Amino acid sequence: MAELIVGLVAAVLAVVLVLRTVRIVPQARASNVERLGRYLRTLEPGLNVVIPFIDRPRALIDLREQVVSFEPRSVITEDNLVVDIDTVLYFQVTDPRAAAYEIFSYLQAIEQLTVTTLRNVIGSMDLEKTLTSREYINSQLRGVLDEASGKWGIRVNRVELKAIDPPPSIKESMEKQMRADREKRAAILTAEGQRQARILTAEGDRQAAILRAEGQAQAIDTVFGAIHRNDPDPKLLAYQYLQMLPELAKGPGNTFWVIPSEVTTALQNVTKAFTGALPEKTDSDSPQVTQ
Repeated sequence: MAELIVGLVAAVLAVVLVLRTVRIVPQARASNVERLGRYLRTLEPGLNVVIPFIDRPRALIDLREQVVSFEPRSVITEDNLVVDIDTVLYFQVTDPRAAAYEIFSYLQAIEQLTVTTLRNVIGSMDLEKTLTSREYINSQLRGVLDEASGKWGIRVNRVELKAIDPPPSIKESMEKQMRADREKRAAILTAEGQRQARILTAEGDRQAAILRAEGQAQAIDTVFGAIHRNDPDPKLLAYQYLQMLPELAKGPGNTFWVIPSEVTTALQNVTKAFTGALPEKTDSDSPQVTQ
């Protein structure tokens, strides 16, 4: 019975010894090993062997790129306006030993350094420039953070401003200004459209008048050509003119007409023709006056 108990105890100690000796590190992780409280080496992903009770592996460190979003921070611009800025940081641990021993908490250090750099950069810019210079602010933050965090075993890959929130009164003023600008642009576009429409309408009327004039000119040329080819008699022309007089008189402003001399001569000929056709009066036809 005693031998069984000793065997069981030996088996348990062997299992514990194996578990304390063999360390398995997952992929993209690392673990620092301390021997008697002093840094010895960094365990790589895979199977690793340490001396139990002498070597002490510390907590795993993630070597993948990490994303951390910081709480909004109040920053004062050059024109003395307070804005709240949210930042997002992309970083990666490149040296597990430095990340564990060079600084107590690299996340807290990066956050405080980000806030300080933001206040330095935005403090030299007014609100309008701050709202339109995100890329410049991001580059400035990344440069400062990457330089400072290099000795901590951290590489800052990217810094983004997630939001820049000005005070509510400034937001309202900006909205009014934007609305006024939109209304101004709309009024300008409407006036420009009306102007173009009037220009096109006038151009269309001009082209129509030109085409009508050309059509009338061609019609007149055609009529005169036909007249000259047929060589009409002046009497016929005078007769046609007499037929057109009622049509000319229908116009409200037609109170004066100019009759060409040729038409006058033709009318005289027509009158003579009609006078010659009538029978001459005799004395017997004249009325008798009685005493």
